[in-house]
Parts: sequence; structure tokens; C-alpha cells
Amino acid sequence: MDDKIAKCDDVLKGEIGFATLPEHVHRKSAKKGFDFTIMVVGESGLGKSTLVNCLFLADLYKQRKQFSVEKLLERTVVIDKKQLDIIEKGIKLRVTIVDTPGYGDSLDLNDSFQAVENYIDQQFDQYFKDESGLNRKNIADNRVHCCLYFISPFGRGLSQLDIQFMKRLHKKINIVPIVAKADSLTPNEMHAIKKKILREFDEHGISIFRIPECDSDEDDQFRRKDQEIKESIPFAIIGSTQTIEHQGRKIRGREYQWGVVDIQDEKYSDFIKLRTFLSLHMQDLKDVTSDVLYENYRAQHLAKLSQQQDCNSAGWVYVVYVCGSKSQSYQHWTQYKTSQSFASLTHIHEYI
Repeated sequence: MDDKIAKCDDVLKGEIGFATLPEHVHRKSAKKGFDFTIMVVGESGLGKSTLVNCLFLADLYKQRKQFSVEKLLERTVVIDKKQLDIIEKGIKLRVTIVDTPGYGDSLDLNDSFQAVENYIDQQFDQYFKDESGLNRKNIADNRVHCCLYFISPFGRGLSQLDIQFMKRLHKKINIVPIVAKADSLTPNEMHAIKKKILREFDEHGISIFRIPECDSDEDDQFRRKDQEIKESIPFAIIGSTQTIEHQGRKIRGREYQWGVVDIQDEKYSDFIKLRTFLSLHMQDLKDVTSDVLYENYRAQHLAKLSQQQDCNSAGWVYVVYVCGSKSQSYQHWTQYKTSQSFASLTHIHEYI
């Protein structure tokens, strides 16, 4: 797996929308800034790079190559990380975008899953090691807090690739489903495909990120906005980095023979709702990652370590019992544990 990291030295400035983070989060973290990691996953050609550029008002993939169909089939998944520093209304946000070019291109689906899963596990493992160390005050949190998963609009629902990926990883990452290229569907078609995708999540036991209930002190306007966002999932997205003139104003959108598409028009695009969701629920995504997903990983990891230690102790006691003394046993035990990695006690007698 190729792990490429690109650092954007320029600090982005502009109205991106992340300065609307909840006030209680501001008070806690505004001074030191926020760290947030987004992973984007989906088949080639669904507009992942375009959406990222739209969300962060940047051109992060200037040198991204286009591949022929033959080359796509030969390509393996790589992990491509971009790091951004955003300052908006005095709020500092350090964002890491983890892209997965090559996902879904190979005929071997396991290749797509394994590269992504390995990366997620590596971040959990590194955090566990840092957390277990002596200096725990300044631990870098590189865990994946949000996975924007892109679903093709042409399949009219989840593909087998989508289902297998989500079932394999939904207990390790917060999945936020995206229906790509929403301008290729009519409003009725989009409504139908959203309903079908939600139904398929239930049928296959797939857990996606669920927006928590509003706090009791939230006002009615916030509650309405949050409810609209909940009802929009999966988000239907149109992406474009092109600025065009339309009816006397500049918009980001696409021009077609039949008219103009504004990616921020909420009549047919959930782009604004997605951006608002990331702003309002960034801390919720981080909390679920830390309190649920990571804790599950940590518990499983500790259980494995405990099991390994138990096997180690049991094997040593057994060898001592057979040999009759510790001094005679040490050489046999060292040879056994080196070759067997504590996997089984069945063949210890072969080393004695």
C-alpha cells in the first residue's frame, strides 16, 4: 500500500462554513484549534475529489492522473492524504483528507477493503500505543472520524461492493452515505433511491452514523435545521469547482444545454446540508469515534493481549511440569515460543 502525504502550506481563508461549530465546542477548543480527519471512499468517477475541493475551497488534486480502463483494472488502492489548515472567523481547523484512489477498480474486491481497513487499524493502533505511553498530554489524533462513502446513482441502490465494504467496516468508522452525481436523476428518482438505500441498510444490518437528538436547550430553528439534515441522509450531492454567471450573480455549478445547475441550490442538491452537517456534528463524529469505535477496538486489542499472556504462562507451566525443572525447561520453551508464537500448546512435547 502506497502512503502519500501532501502538506498544503497555504492557510485557507474564506467562508467555508465550519465556523458555525456549536458554541460549547468553541469555548472548549477554540484556543488550541480542532483536528478532524475525513476519509472519502467510492468507485472512480463519482466526483470524490471534486466534492472535497468544493467543501474546502481548494484545488487539492491538481496532479491527479487519469487512467484508461485497462490501467484502472490493474491499479491497487493507495492512501493519499492531504492536510489543510483552515482559519475562519478566528476558528482554527486542521483537516486531514484521506482519499482512496483505486478503490473498486480492481477485480479483486478484497484488495479495496484491505487497504482501507489496514489504514483505519493502523491509526487505532498508533493511538493505543501513544495512549499507553508516558507522555499522554499531547497525543496526535489521526483516527478517521468520518467516512464519506460515495454511492453510484446509476445502480439504483447499493452494489455488492458497497454492501460488503460497509458490513466489513461499519464498526470501525462513522459511515456518512453520499449519492453522487445527483444531477443525473429526477427528483422522483432521487427520492426513490434514497428510500431504497435506507431500506437496504436495515436489510443488511449496516450501521451508518446517526445524528444524535438535539439538546433540550436548543432553539426551534436549530431543531428544524437538524431535522432537515436527518431527513436528507443519504446526501444527494452535485459537485463543481466551476464558477459561472447566472441571472446576474456568480455561482458554483454546471452548465448544460437545458440550463444551469447550482450545487448550492437545496431544491435538488444536499451540498449545503452536508456542509452544515459536518459543521454542526463534527464533535459528535469525533466523540463516537473516541467513545464507541475506538473503545471497541481497544477492548478487543486488550483481550488479545491478555489471551496471548495467558497462553504464554500456561505453556511455560506445562513445559516445567514435563521437564521437571525450570533450568531444563528454558531452552525448550524458548525454542517453542519462537516457532509457534504461542498459537497452541498441542505440540509442546515435540520440543522437549
